[in-house]
Amino acid sequence: MPQLAQSPITPILLLVASNVFMTFAWYGHLKHKGSPLLLAIVASWGIAFVEYCLAVPANRWGSAFYSVAQLKTIQEVVTLLVFAAFSTFWLGERLGWNHAIGFALIAAGAWFVFQGET
Repeated sequence: MPQLAQSPITPILLLVASNVFMTFAWYGHLKHKGSPLLLAIVASWGIAFVEYCLAVPANRWGSAFYSVAQLKTIQEVVTLLVFAAFSTFWLGERLGWNHAIGFALIAAGAWFVFQGET
């Protein structure tokens, strides 16, 4: 696979895409609790394979622009954003003020990770 990351945005976009797949792998089956657990596990593994195919290049290419701590922080913030949208729109769960405050505190922590990095 060629070296495609020519922009610091490329790894972020790949992390967004990988997180969509991983969120479906981990939580998508909750909308279908009546299906057999083994089916949910096998389907989740298949979905997770696609996630890995996106996350591994995101981190490999992203390391040209970001430290490992920054890449992990980007991934965690992206995970929270994808999860918030997923839980609202796919699972129909409402996020409250406590979730907003918790996510804001995590975002504040992410801001600190990026301070002083070159």
